[in-house]
Amino acid sequence: MRYKLVCILMLFLFSCKSDELDCCGQLLKKLPEVNIETQDYQDIISKDDYITGTFEFFSNDYEFENFSFPMKIRGRGNSSWNFPKKSYQFKFDDKYNLFDMPEDKKWLMLANYSDKTMIRNAIAFELGYLSSLDWSPEFHFAEVSINGESKGLYQFTEKVETGDSNRVKIGDEGYLLEVDQLDRIDDDDIAFWTNKKLLFVVKDPDLEWGSVELEEIESYVNETENILYGETFKDPDLGYSKYIDVDSFVDWYIINEISKNNDAIFFSSVYMNYVSGGKLKMGPLWDFDIAFGNINYNNNEKIEGFWIKNALWIERLFEDQKFVDRVKTRYKYFYNNKNSIIEKARTYSNQIEQSRINNESVWNILGKYVWPNYFIGNSFEDEQIYFENWINDRMDWLNIEINKL
Repeated sequence: MRYKLVCILMLFLFSCKSDELDCCGQLLKKLPEVNIETQDYQDIISKDDYITGTFEFFSNDYEFENFSFPMKIRGRGNSSWNFPKKSYQFKFDDKYNLFDMPEDKKWLMLANYSDKTMIRNAIAFELGYLSSLDWSPEFHFAEVSINGESKGLYQFTEKVETGDSNRVKIGDEGYLLEVDQLDRIDDDDIAFWTNKKLLFVVKDPDLEWGSVELEEIESYVNETENILYGETFKDPDLGYSKYIDVDSFVDWYIINEISKNNDAIFFSSVYMNYVSGGKLKMGPLWDFDIAFGNINYNNNEKIEGFWIKNALWIERLFEDQKFVDRVKTRYKYFYNNKNSIIEKARTYSNQIEQSRINNESVWNILGKYVWPNYFIGNSFEDEQIYFENWINDRMDWLNIEINKL
């Protein structure tokens, strides 16, 4: 309430027009708009098969170039594919710097349907920008229509991929891996199991069964796991630190623990990358729409309790006091940035304020349960306050408990 009163006072003092400023005295900008028209107005019903169409972009109040390009589009997602509002992957014929993000052909549109703030993924990426992780996706918000029908607000992001792109930098001798579940992968995915029954899917590059490259990455990951669970795992020369990039593991752990990201217990959307001759690194970050308290199971709605610390590999790392001490030191850095993260959340909330209202007019979900919501607010303000308070309280709890380890 105090926050809103301050904003109202600012508007009065500066005598600003309501159509020029938001509630905090910042210039209002109309978000970009994207109109997608598929060939013969086909519905996008497949996550596997692309259909052709046209992608028309209007910058509105942002300084991007308007354009109209041919494109191909398909669905994406696992459990989220069952929601009325779908997420999509699309690609252009040539590379393009969409929203002034580094140029590429492939892009994603995240629906953020179950996250009524629609900014949980954005804040996770912001934590990534603060981290030592090599790369975190860039993004921008825009309103979308498909075949003349409004689909509401979307978060356009870079895709987690490698190759000759501006994304995960692994060159010609690297691998992008994802820990996933057998019932979530495609029939043509190349994957392997570890002794601890973790399923690693090779996302990039495209490999063949029995190839030298597959043997190399499978051997390295299994050797890493064997050393990690071996008797000499703490040895500075022969132990796990010879095989993994510890700094990336520490920062990845902290970000996922702050958000209490349900699937990050090495269940799914857990990415790693490796370049021949180097060490196994964690990242990029991905999939936070049901993190930050937006979940009603596994006690992950609660600010108390460790979650990622109990995951395979991570639990073993915490048996080494040197790793624990690095987590303590690094957490102080993130904790010192707590207020800036909350301020980022407010900034994005203001940025998408009107578009979030427009999205609600399409999907009508405020005050209603959408899987797996724990908190159900009756307004965007309710949802935003819950989100900000959850981050604040969670980071305060971790600040005490991590220092006890």
